Amino acid sequence: MLPVKASPADRWRNWGGTASCTPNRVISPSSAEEIATIVRETAERGGTVKTVGAGHSFCPIAVADDVQLELSGLRGLVGVDGKQVTLKAGTHLHEIPALLAPHGLAMANLGDVDRQTIAGATSTGTHGTGLAFGGIATQVAAVTLVDGTGEIVRLGPEDPDFPAAALGLGSLGVLVEITLNCVDDFRLHAVEGPASATEAIEGFLDRVAAADHHEFYLFPHTDCALVKTNTRLPADAAVSGPSGFRRYLDDELLSNKVFRLLCEIGRRAPGLVPTINAFAGRSLSARELTDASTKVFVSNRDVRFREMEYAIPLEDVPDALREIRSMIDRRGYRVSFPIEVRAAAADDLMLSTASGRTSGYIAVHRYHRDDPADSDAYFADVEAILTAVGGRPHWGKMHTRDAEYLRSVYPRFDEFLSVRDRFDPSRVFANGYLRRVLGD
Repeated sequence: MLPVKASPADRWRNWGGTASCTPNRVISPSSAEEIATIVRETAERGGTVKTVGAGHSFCPIAVADDVQLELSGLRGLVGVDGKQVTLKAGTHLHEIPALLAPHGLAMANLGDVDRQTIAGATSTGTHGTGLAFGGIATQVAAVTLVDGTGEIVRLGPEDPDFPAAALGLGSLGVLVEITLNCVDDFRLHAVEGPASATEAIEGFLDRVAAADHHEFYLFPHTDCALVKTNTRLPADAAVSGPSGFRRYLDDELLSNKVFRLLCEIGRRAPGLVPTINAFAGRSLSARELTDASTKVFVSNRDVRFREMEYAIPLEDVPDALREIRSMIDRRGYRVSFPIEVRAAAADDLMLSTASGRTSGYIAVHRYHRDDPADSDAYFADVEAILTAVGGRPHWGKMHTRDAEYLRSVYPRFDEFLSVRDRFDPSRVFANGYLRRVLGD
């Protein structure tokens, strides 16, 4: 497909409204060969190429200064070999279950949002929770990409550069195909219910060690928490749980429509936020359900927000949460969104937030219409607490870290940069975000 000159109507904005751009060209390629031609031509004239997926990153990692590649033409299943499944890079996570179902397979773990493309999710370190499981990029068995010279390259675990390419921030090339190590289809038994914030924090390390998947949400300004624990079951386990109406009430009406209204009230009258959060916390009720893994892992998120998340050493999570809660009260913030807490296994990917260490994840959010200055100050104060314990920012979420800081918390940071020098010597895949976090 020939390049199409962008117009003001082509202005791109991410889901959270935190990044935008108007690229010089917008191209929707349909093959690796077409991408290779685009990369070679762009590199020859000294331009840059950035790939955009679903726009679900909160940072400007996908901002295109010149050519924007939109991969909706690269979606679907390429092939299945045993439990290894090859997908086109633009395939959305929510499309994958239907592709895997005829083969009796599933992805081993997921986060709670499935709007991302598989390329975007792996490239930014998207993860779920569970100490026996790494982020989605640890499920990658091989990748095919177009590097900065326009060469089509396939990398697998036998290649020394694979631990860079499986989670590469889009800095090594344009992903074309991704092969995943899948598992037999399975179901999850979910137990969800209210707890005190103190109980949730103090019991986190024990619970996350004992459960297949454990996470919880803290409601600022209250002693309320929502605790979730999932247990893996065979694919033939009976589906059970609340009625369709009850799930609609919990997951759509209350979690989206009513929550959006409460966020709007809190934005207009910040002094009411503690009362609103206390009401929401007291309204939580326990429930159990068993269903397909994707239906339990994933939640529908319609209320827009801004988000920052850090990975820290697992054992530091309880103290960090206590400090964040104290800071919120001390600084007088009014935060309507809960604080999300998860965990993941250590892995050996160069730029994984869990590289070399078992990690706990603390994610903080602000409603997208909250006062930007107040939100930024809140994020900065949380960031100061988490960087004090060697925190690593989620690559697709808001943060202020640069290459100097990131080198201090990633043992293989310079090793990754050497791979980047070979794969993209002329920096055809660079943008402002990558220059900040990786250097020039």
